[in-house]
Amino acid sequence: MLFDTVIRGARVVSSSETSLCEVGISEGRIAALGTDLEGVEIIDAEGLIAMPGGIDSHVHISQPSGPGIEMADDFASATRAAACGGNTTIMPFCLPEDGQTLREAVASYLAKADGQCLTDVSFHLIVNSVDPVTLGQDLPALIAQGMTSLKVFMTYQGMRLTDAEILQVMDVARQQGALTMVHAENEDAIEFLRDKAERNGHIQPVHHARSRPVPVEREATHRATTLAEVAGVPVMIVHVSNGAALEEIQRARARGVRVFAETCPQYITLTADDLDRAGFEGAKWVCSPPPRDTDEQAAIWAGLEQGAFDVFSSDHCPFRFEDTAGKDAPGARASFRNIPNGIPGVETRLPILFSEGIGKGRMSLETFAALTATNHARIYGLDDKGAIAVGKDADIVLWDPAMTRTITQDELHHGSDYTPWEGFEVTGWPVRTILRGKTVMLDGHPAGDPRGMHVARSKPEVTA
Repeated sequence: MLFDTVIRGARVVSSSETSLCEVGISEGRIAALGTDLEGVEIIDAEGLIAMPGGIDSHVHISQPSGPGIEMADDFASATRAAACGGNTTIMPFCLPEDGQTLREAVASYLAKADGQCLTDVSFHLIVNSVDPVTLGQDLPALIAQGMTSLKVFMTYQGMRLTDAEILQVMDVARQQGALTMVHAENEDAIEFLRDKAERNGHIQPVHHARSRPVPVEREATHRATTLAEVAGVPVMIVHVSNGAALEEIQRARARGVRVFAETCPQYITLTADDLDRAGFEGAKWVCSPPPRDTDEQAAIWAGLEQGAFDVFSSDHCPFRFEDTAGKDAPGARASFRNIPNGIPGVETRLPILFSEGIGKGRMSLETFAALTATNHARIYGLDDKGAIAVGKDADIVLWDPAMTRTITQDELHHGSDYTPWEGFEVTGWPVRTILRGKTVMLDGHPAGDPRGMHVARSKPEVTA
């Protein structure tokens, strides 16, 4: 049989094993794994590692962020950066603007993404209202259309839901077979600490971190898992930043609650000290939950090494630093509470974990594949993705495990004007990204025309 493309010479990684074989691709899918395969195109991957295309299941793109505030990435720039960082699918959130229904928000996001994407995309739903239309009409309809995950917030004015409202959303998720994601921080406690900091003249960016300490995340994580237990639904706790919150997740699991856990690069490499810089510079690292300290980094690493985390995502939420529509928004220098929350990271997520995890002997190639692709596909219902296996989409990334690079803004492709990891050295970098059989990144540069599409998902098995 003559395949469209054959990848030859690479070590091929799945979440369960690594083997030396050839990959035959036909009509955008993996058609064979074997030896002596023939293809119209032969990709010589000698010395490289073939990984499942990265799935980043936590990104924010073109999302409403307040009056006059604009995210730095649209779908063209975000997916360009994603592809250059070894990703083939990203999962952005749909947030309704004021006066907009959830279905109207989804239609708007689909229009923004149409024809612009270098990777595939698949949307989560943000639920910030429990009105009858949202719960009784929009959520069931959108879940049926393949948007089978939804997110609720326990923090941010205008976004947070009460416990009673979260239970209502979880009940719809239970009935419709969707997965609930929770941003777990206690808004009342944060507001108390913010007010206290400002009264004492503590307005610098570092006080963003100090007003969102570990206990506000730990308490909210306990409450979120308890609400999931009451509602009888599985739950994903996103961007876990510390050991105490992870302990709450493990305690809930011991009680039989189905809890999934996500962490991010900022919680294994950055600290709150990064926010404690002269002048306004620390605003570059303002995100929620904030980076912690080296002890909490060690706790997160222990969780990764012991299998306590299911997925590793970026929480890419980009703003420009030198921009009054970004980090330097009106009032941001007068108080940390006015600094837009979020950092860019979709392009650097995988190289950081590869270098810090595989390169330093903390995890296997198989664990890396699971944390960055396979588990995302399984948990979120991306049936055709997440593995190099016959019948799956030919979403494959070739890695040079020996390539050493220093992360620098000048070589990245996102829309932000900085990276929080400026000067961070990594070993291991993706050199070719293949989406459904076609190369979309080669040697660090975007390749080909935008061919990414929105992927409807099945109801995750974890909700059954």
